[in-house]
Amino acid sequence: MPEDSRPRLAASLRGLLHSGLGIVQSRLELLVVEVQEEKLRLAGLLLNIVLTAVLVGFGIVFLAIFLTVLFWEEHRLLALGLGTAALFGAGLFTASNAAADLRRGTRLFGASLAELARDREAVRHKE
Repeated sequence: MPEDSRPRLAASLRGLLHSGLGIVQSRLELLVVEVQEEKLRLAGLLLNIVLTAVLVGFGIVFLAIFLTVLFWEEHRLLALGLGTAALFGAGLFTASNAAADLRRGTRLFGASLAELARDREAVRHKE
């Protein structure tokens, strides 16, 4: 191998290594951004869920009290029974919605995985 080709080969390898490390760094930064976005999304979702549960819970309790007092004279047991059945039904409905959301999973790292797949395809087509 001629003497002047070694420095060019070393420079090419350093450039290749530098480019590879740059790609890895940008992919890791994308992963970090996705984790932060998912954390913020989950925090907002949790806040909304808690507030919704508290406010709807108070509304349901006051509605049950209102209906019980309204029908106190003639149908108090019917009003209490229907209110209880409605609350249990709503609880089962929300539990099934929560179970469906858990089965659906998350989109965490979806963009990063897509970018890595595009990188692999780009490298495969260059070969």
